[in-house]
Amino acid sequence: MLYTYLAIAAFVLLLVPWLLGIRYIPHDRVGIVEKLWSRKGSLRGGHIIAVDGRAGFQADLLRGGLHFWYVPWQYRIHKHPLVVIGENRIGYLYARDGEPLPPTQTLARIVNGGAFQDAVVFLTSGGQRGRQRGILREGVYAINTAQFVVITENRVYTGPVHESDEERYKTWQAQLGIHDGFTPVVIGKFAAPQNGERAAETGAMLAGDDIGVVTVHDGPSIASGEIIAPEVTASAGQKDHNNYQDLEAFLALGGHRGKQLQVLTDGTYFINRWFATIEIHPKTMVPIGYVGVVVSYYGVAGMDLTGTAFRYGEQVESGQRGVWKRALPPGKYALNPYALKIEMVPTVNFVLRWITGQMEEHRYDEHLKSIELITADGYEPILPLSLVLHIDYEKAPRVIQRFGDVRRLISQTLDPILSSYFRDIAQTSHMLDLLTKRDEIQRRATEELARRFQDYDINCIAVLIGRPESKTKAGEEDPIAKLFDQLRQRRLATEQVGTFSKQEEAAAKQRELRDVQAAADKQTELTQTKIGIEIAGNKAEAQLAEAQRLAKRDIARAEGEARTKVLLAEGESKAKELIGKGEASRIAQTGLSEAAVSLQKVRAYGDPKLFALSLVAEQFAHSTQPLVPERLFMMGGGADGNNGHPAAGGPSLFNQMLTLLLAEKAGIMPADEKGKQELEQLAADLTKKYAVGTAQK
Repeated sequence: MLYTYLAIAAFVLLLVPWLLGIRYIPHDRVGIVEKLWSRKGSLRGGHIIAVDGRAGFQADLLRGGLHFWYVPWQYRIHKHPLVVIGENRIGYLYARDGEPLPPTQTLARIVNGGAFQDAVVFLTSGGQRGRQRGILREGVYAINTAQFVVITENRVYTGPVHESDEERYKTWQAQLGIHDGFTPVVIGKFAAPQNGERAAETGAMLAGDDIGVVTVHDGPSIASGEIIAPEVTASAGQKDHNNYQDLEAFLALGGHRGKQLQVLTDGTYFINRWFATIEIHPKTMVPIGYVGVVVSYYGVAGMDLTGTAFRYGEQVESGQRGVWKRALPPGKYALNPYALKIEMVPTVNFVLRWITGQMEEHRYDEHLKSIELITADGYEPILPLSLVLHIDYEKAPRVIQRFGDVRRLISQTLDPILSSYFRDIAQTSHMLDLLTKRDEIQRRATEELARRFQDYDINCIAVLIGRPESKTKAGEEDPIAKLFDQLRQRRLATEQVGTFSKQEEAAAKQRELRDVQAAADKQTELTQTKIGIEIAGNKAEAQLAEAQRLAKRDIARAEGEARTKVLLAEGESKAKELIGKGEASRIAQTGLSEAAVSLQKVRAYGDPKLFALSLVAEQFAHSTQPLVPERLFMMGGGADGNNGHPAAGGPSLFNQMLTLLLAEKAGIMPADEKGKQELEQLAADLTKKYAVGTAQK
């Protein structure tokens, strides 16, 4: 019984407050008031939320705590949880009541409604029913879910209203999830979370290479013929839309729905995905060695800058519609790919290969094949070749304006010109010329193609020809290979001739080498000999100098001695002269005395002949020679003595004496006085000479 009483007492305690209209709302919930009846009557005009006390769901909320006078026969209180938006998340709202949207409007405009927490202000300030432009950021909100349906990433807050198409809210939630609508738009990469922490707290934004292309789904449509909505910017005193985050400001500035010219760059943006969807695209990067030619699909029609002679489209100033005259240099650009198309044009030398199955990294030549030729002598080679090209960066817009892109330039111009040129060359050339005169063909092709390509603003740097190949089936002999064999044999014969010549030269050089080696072997001796020669020369020069010095000394000494001798000789000569003069004087005196004696003797003999015979006999008496010689020599003498010797006076005198005797015996003596005198004089002379000779002896 006690428990029964207690139960009854508890029931009474709970029932009485309820009957008296006392309601308690927990602080983590809100109370949505549904007025069952009112003296003012029911709602009118299709409204479901009452703001003036009429029957229906009331706009005012009951917050946490006790509330009175909500008697059960007039009010029904629906308790619903507060709306929670997670950190770095977005919540979307759908208003069940409000002014209807006009046909041109997609989302309901934003009104000053305290972040949708005051439904009365929303409804009385012109709030519109439908999906809202405003969004909820992270936080906890006391929202009347009878007026607003709140869609979050994890839950849909539908409130106490039961609708037949509640599944559409789930559909909206799924669509927003597909477009990452519950998270802000992040352009650029974030560091990965560490130790469970949120990336926004721990990671700094890394340098990104992406942009966000915005498509707005609300607002007035763009003008007819346009494909991109123009960029809107705030002037002085106006509020900026802050990269599509302030939707009302965007529309107030004249923003239009559609693809937007302005893109989002690195950063985080809280954007309503019902209002605008974001496409992530890479930034436009113009690498080194290229320029980016801009083809603009947006802008006013500009004036063609290429003139009337160039009829390949329009080239305009930057910002106008058409091909921009100035290309973009290497770098990164945040360009809208729907408004601008960037054609990359290489400005450094690049290679195109007309070789089947080969291509460069740029892949411009992926559809090019080796060129099939027919030569003048009937060969059908396949010619692989490469082309080195260059495009002037200032002429790159003209190339794009003319051809659209580099691939079309290659396929529509370069390939036909190059193929036709080499087919013409092959028709006038023999196969052997293609093999042996490749350098000349390359040079002529480079010059000719450079002249032709110049008309298309292309610079031909070089034409490089590969080895021709034959179109042969399996088992067939390759005619080009056979021709190569002939060339090799011819070349081998030529090389052999050259080899023999070189061997001959080598033999001669070898002989020279041996001579040089022999000379090198004797080089030490030769060097020593040269040194000896130099030493001998130096010694000879030293000896010559010494001899010259000694000679000079001897000359000086000789001159001194000669002078001394001259002086001595002169003194001796004078002495001898004086002595001789004295001796001569003595002899003369003696001779004269003897002559006088001899003359007296002659006179004493009375006849000179007798005196002469007396002298002869005396000479014979004292002679050691036999009287009659054993040998007889017949010889003549001079006047001064025998054999020209002045001292030999004896024989000469003897001859004269014999002559005189013979003359006398022959009877030829002079008869006259003159002859006698001459004979006497001769005898006197002989006597004198005899005296002189005796004196000298």
